[in-house]
Amino acid sequence: MVSAAKLKKAQDAITAMRPYAEKLTELLQSLSATLDGEVGGSFTSQREVKKVLIVAVTSNRGLCGAFNTNVIKQVKSIAESYQGKQVDIFAIGKKGGDVLAKTNTILASQNSIFDNLTFENVAQIAEELTQKFTSGEYDKIEIVYNQFKNAATQIVQTEQFLPLAPVKSDKPVSTGDYIFEPSKEEIVLTLIPKSLRTQLYKAIRDSFASEHGARMTAMHKATDNATELRNQLKLTYNKARQAAITNEILEIVGGAEALKG
Repeated sequence: MVSAAKLKKAQDAITAMRPYAEKLTELLQSLSATLDGEVGGSFTSQREVKKVLIVAVTSNRGLCGAFNTNVIKQVKSIAESYQGKQVDIFAIGKKGGDVLAKTNTILASQNSIFDNLTFENVAQIAEELTQKFTSGEYDKIEIVYNQFKNAATQIVQTEQFLPLAPVKSDKPVSTGDYIFEPSKEEIVLTLIPKSLRTQLYKAIRDSFASEHGARMTAMHKATDNATELRNQLKLTYNKARQAAITNEILEIVGGAEALKG
């Protein structure tokens, strides 16, 4: 019931944000496609992958079905695919951090972010991740989270956070006659950090809405299963009670007949 009440607000938040995030990405891609590939600087630098950081977004609480398990399985699968590389985990959510700590190195844990989920708080995490990439501490950063589709469906997504992946689109790039102020290069370099912060915020918002949907669905199924089990036990109890009463009656009748004899 609590998750059902919170789901509407969380769903409205991610639904309202998606058009903005998609338009920002579209604008960045449109500008980047008309510029030299080196404009992105350290954000787009492709180097040999030796150290990988996986951002695992889970929940702080359980009782939400396979919500956390699916993310953990995906993170482990990605980690195994980088055999011979150093793979560390940046855990957002207590459940994922606790389980992954048994098999992987946890670089950091951010469990309190869901207590006050704002863009400003997520932006600090995004800046920390960006700094770890630009400083060369990690060669690649990926995000694994549950994307919200509806209350009953959550889709595990893996997104490359850094370096910025080259644009692959069949859509023609808009080349309208625009005057840019400041220059296109400056606009792109301003948009990249903002786009990264928005990408992470959208992922965590998606996960937050998915968590409530998964918990509401899981608890609804648990309630149905418990009700069915209760009804079965009640029927079994009544049958056993009826059999016991019948045996007692037979014993009384048998005793009375013996006394008559």
